[in-house]
Amino acid sequence: MFNPIVDIFKITELKKKILFTLGILAVFRLGAAIPLPGVNPQALRSLFEAHRQGMLGFLDLFSGGALSRLSIFALGIMPYINASIIMSLLQGAHMIPALDQLAKEGEAGRKKITQITRYLTVLLATIQSFGLTIMITKTPTPGNIPIVAEPSLGFIFLTILTLVTGTMFVMWLGEQITELGIGNGISLLIFAGIVDRLPASIKNFFQLIYADEMSFITGLLLIAIILLTTAGVVWLETAQRKIPVQYAKRIIGRKMYGGASTFLPLRVDTAGVIAVIFAVSLLTAPLTILQFFPNASWAQKISSFWSRGGVLYEIVFATLIIFFCYFYNSIILNPDDLAENLKKWGGFIPGIRPGEPTAKYIQQVLERITLGGALAVVIIAILPDFLRKWFNAPFFFGGTTLLIAVGVALDTIGQIESYLLMHHYEGFVKNAKIKGRWFNIR
Repeated sequence: MFNPIVDIFKITELKKKILFTLGILAVFRLGAAIPLPGVNPQALRSLFEAHRQGMLGFLDLFSGGALSRLSIFALGIMPYINASIIMSLLQGAHMIPALDQLAKEGEAGRKKITQITRYLTVLLATIQSFGLTIMITKTPTPGNIPIVAEPSLGFIFLTILTLVTGTMFVMWLGEQITELGIGNGISLLIFAGIVDRLPASIKNFFQLIYADEMSFITGLLLIAIILLTTAGVVWLETAQRKIPVQYAKRIIGRKMYGGASTFLPLRVDTAGVIAVIFAVSLLTAPLTILQFFPNASWAQKISSFWSRGGVLYEIVFATLIIFFCYFYNSIILNPDDLAENLKKWGGFIPGIRPGEPTAKYIQQVLERITLGGALAVVIIAILPDFLRKWFNAPFFFGGTTLLIAVGVALDTIGQIESYLLMHHYEGFVKNAKIKGRWFNIR
């Protein structure tokens, strides 16, 4: 492991990309620590402590603590993700012909769609920031201490403007990482927020055991569950279904080409962390609406049902994950295109006729492995919620966060390995027993 890390700094381009990414992440974490003016931090902390096991605590984890501090990056990247979901659904459903036309215009069309997504991000961020501002000015805290002493019109306007600007700046940071750094920028920002809370969670965990508020056996059981869940996530993110492909022999001039046997790799969890991130983003929509009515009895009743560990919440969460797994696969993988490319290059699946029968076979395999992968993701995502409810675990680093953290880490390491292999350096994962025997990555 040490040699590949040394090799990274031998490649000038890769070294610059990694240092640039780390610099952007440092800026993001700095902004997450700058609080908004006019807010009582103690009252705000007591509010989030009271709702630590609820949706507010979960959103605070995704923002890396920026929401509980009510910093300038309190909304994080969620408005941009919600805007991207809306645009993807509109394109996938073919509801707006103009968007379909833009998607067919190549790079110029993609730029216009990106611009529309940014405008939609501003709109969603404005709505969410207004709701958040109303919530902190009207929601009673456990000690009845006002979070905002003087919620004037100027304070509301300045808070909304700051939060929307912070969201757009975070979106820009993510785009800079994707273009000039290493890894997916948006996913890395979420990853940074999750990992930032991990040391404090581990500290609280051992403090509970030391204070005899949690038994030693329960602590060991929780650690074992986390390790098993992590291993399951790694296996799920690297598992593949290999469809054997045979290429026919062709004679061109005096030479014979083809005749090789290979395989078509289909990932069990093609959507990766995208399905989970999209599902979590949509689940925050009801909370945004409830923020406008913090003192209403019906809003409090809905909020009690709409909490992690609740039956309604988990059913909707599982349904959204399965939907987005299938939806993402329908956009990324087209069986007809795969079958046509195989036929064009003289390839065929043994026992399956080229053309339409091959496309149907690939579609059947995709549907089966997507269902299996989606159900596995659902189990990993929601099972720790119930275990946390039963064992009263003091941290949110469960299935959902593990799926995102491990998935982003594997994707980033994969991109670093690509740079190393292009420059004839040995990657992090050697072509040895671990790679072929355990996970069958390639």
